[in-house]
Amino acid sequence: MDLTMRSPIRVRPTTPTRLTRSVGSSSCQSGHQVQHPMRQDSTVRMSSSDCSSVSPSLVTIAVQWGRIGCIGFGGPPAHITLFRRLCVDDRKWISADEFQDAIAATNLLPGPASTQLAIFCSWRLLGPVGAIVGGLAFIVPGLALITALAAVFLSGHPPLAVRGAGAGAGAAVAAVAAQAAWSLIPASWQRAHRPRQRMRWTLYAVAGAIAAIALGPLVVLVLISAGAVEVLVRRVTTPRTGKSAFAVLGMHVATGGLGALAWVAFKVGALSYGGGFVIIPLMRSDAVGTYHWMTNAQFLNAVALGQITPGPVVQTVAVIGYAAGGIGGALLAAAIAFGPSFAFVLAGGPSFDRLRANTWVQAFLDGAGPAAIGAIAGSAVVLASEINHLWQAAVLAAAAIWVLLMRRSVVLALLVAGVVGALGALARLPTN
Repeated sequence: MDLTMRSPIRVRPTTPTRLTRSVGSSSCQSGHQVQHPMRQDSTVRMSSSDCSSVSPSLVTIAVQWGRIGCIGFGGPPAHITLFRRLCVDDRKWISADEFQDAIAATNLLPGPASTQLAIFCSWRLLGPVGAIVGGLAFIVPGLALITALAAVFLSGHPPLAVRGAGAGAGAAVAAVAAQAAWSLIPASWQRAHRPRQRMRWTLYAVAGAIAAIALGPLVVLVLISAGAVEVLVRRVTTPRTGKSAFAVLGMHVATGGLGALAWVAFKVGALSYGGGFVIIPLMRSDAVGTYHWMTNAQFLNAVALGQITPGPVVQTVAVIGYAAGGIGGALLAAAIAFGPSFAFVLAGGPSFDRLRANTWVQAFLDGAGPAAIGAIAGSAVVLASEINHLWQAAVLAAAAIWVLLMRRSVVLALLVAGVVGALGALARLPTN
């Protein structure tokens, strides 16, 4: 999977159309008005070619969403493509405009965007039960695989080739983080079109980078603060037209044990504005420095495993959970990290369109987004500093050329780096 942060996907503006099809029904017969649960103020007539008249069963949802969870290598872009092909092009369960609206809405939420899209699509077809079945079917295959790999890589005495593969793939992770940050800059910079906004964009990004390098787990406070500052700036310069979309956030920092693991997982699932690689600074200091659940090398292995397994990257938190508390810890961490995504869709799905249009939500993300990009770039510096051997530096340099200059596959870069590391370990190169 691709660890890049969710990019702000630009959606072609459309005139307000109202689809009036009810949740749990996919009937879109010719000449009938169709209701859209995300919009409640307009209607449009759709032909029979726009949507299928056959509603999928729960079994179909489980099978198809599970299939995507098994083959979804490449991160959110690959997941979006697969769901669009299934739901819009092949089965015609969801209209193209509605699918694009769902993408835009989930990109406004913290946590894993592609997971939220998977949950939303199944919610749209079969309501809350469908959302739960579809979301779990999408998450579980990759979660099972990464938990099994965690058991191998985090065992007391893993095989020499496994240690080498982890050292090789871990060495390339910093290049992947740098590529993630770099790829997100153009779209985010383009959104900064208001007076003096690009100066603030730069300050937010620098603050995020410094926080990732120097503050560790407190980077989440910088992300929230950047968003709050941008909201305040907009409130001063923009006439007030409605209520703020933000409530006071109560934060609890656990002191250890399962409480600490729960807090780390909650940050990943509910406070990671931008998703993807921004979870790395949110997890690293707690997992390695504060609670000593794993070493730096093992953390690099965890990041690499999250990249080369299918499904959502947030399942990387399961490796942290396994290190903290075995299989039970992995399942607990995954449940807490993915829980907010289910809650956001089940509670807010009908309001996604209003969320997109809310001025203050947009302002918050215009501040938190650049800070998250900076945090990703800062995490690349931290990850690169953890390389211990000259051969790993060579792997990192090669990976940087591959993903940054040649713009080639991140997954392939990590797999090749892992193979190089395994062969190097068998040739007695140092791996510790």
